[in-house]
Amino acid sequence: MVAPYANFIQAKTYYGGGEWYTLDLDYKRIIKILQDVNYQGYISIEFEGKEDAENGVRKSVEMLREVLDA
Repeated sequence: MVAPYANFIQAKTYYGGGEWYTLDLDYKRIIKILQDVNYQGYISIEFEGKEDAENGVRKSVEMLREVLDA
């Protein structure tokens, strides 16, 4: 219901498990919702996993690119 009003999105990822919590987010579904409302803004990555940041952020970028290209 709030997707049409979004102007900035943060995609949280937790490779290596989360420090405080770990969420399994359905990014295919989330991106579909954003596409359905013609979201044109940025999507930033908020990496909160325990994995080394270089690897965790790289995996996050790859995952989002794959979902966005689908």
